[in-house]
Amino acid sequence: MNVKKNAETSHAQVVVVGSLNMDLVTRAQRLPGPGETLSGDSFATVSGGKGANQAVAAARLGARVAMIGCVGDDAYGEQLRAALLAEDIDCQGLTTVAGVSTGIASIVVDANGQNSIIIVAGGNGQLTPDVIDRFDALLDAAQVVICQLEVPVPTVAHVLRRARELGKTVILNPAPASAALPEHWYSLIDYLIPNETEAAILSGIAVDSPASAEHAARSLLAAGAGKVIITLGEHGALLASGQGVEQFPAPRVTAVDSTAAGDTFVGGFAAALAEGRTEAEAIRFAQKAAALSVTREGAQPSIPDRAEVQRFDPT
Repeated sequence: MNVKKNAETSHAQVVVVGSLNMDLVTRAQRLPGPGETLSGDSFATVSGGKGANQAVAAARLGARVAMIGCVGDDAYGEQLRAALLAEDIDCQGLTTVAGVSTGIASIVVDANGQNSIIIVAGGNGQLTPDVIDRFDALLDAAQVVICQLEVPVPTVAHVLRRARELGKTVILNPAPASAALPEHWYSLIDYLIPNETEAAILSGIAVDSPASAEHAARSLLAAGAGKVIITLGEHGALLASGQGVEQFPAPRVTAVDSTAAGDTFVGGFAAALAEGRTEAEAIRFAQKAAALSVTREGAQPSIPDRAEVQRFDPT
């Protein structure tokens, strides 16, 4: 494993610890059923991975960003690194692992913009706590630290603990979620940001309306999370905290592809927090960015920049 022993000091406002994937995107009129073969309309390879997407979103939306993650020693890994560098993202924490493939996501998008995704971890599975420790200076320089669940669970736990020790604002986007989070994680999280599916898995409460989303959010608060933001797609988002629950209507747009909408929200929210905006301002800013992203195809190519969000008037 090629890893720098001592990370240089960075002045990143946002550090993203997480996955990098090459997205293999097929578009079709609808998603296939079990055992079914369909003819697709198009195919493309697009830089993605929840961690990298959130890093790109935060960078385009105004933050100084550093990325900690692992790629394989193949062409996809080189392309993913180049894509982050093109966004002026600090990549000193991006490790190339010899003899391992870069992570991939096989994505099918239907005519309504909904998607189905299969992920192969590849290099993402090599992001261990030892790698994190080599780049502790990056965590120490951050204001906001973001994690997801596309890298090994022990690594996420390690980052949450270390970020809390350093007094950083900690965001966990629990995606993809397959089971409840470990109980001791909740007290380490300032902002838990699931979508409705993830909130249902974490809380055990079916989320199919704003009222049920509020019920799930209160359950996650009771588990110990600092604050909970549930993103609800076209139904907006809600913020739950010890002060109560606030609903945020979604901007009205025509969706083309929902890939990376959640990542755009998380990155935009983190960027806005890092520059000192209030939670409500940060959520509205992130919603506008996510709304713009679903009007375009792809993961990172769909993420808007700060100027686009400032010009966007959904009314």
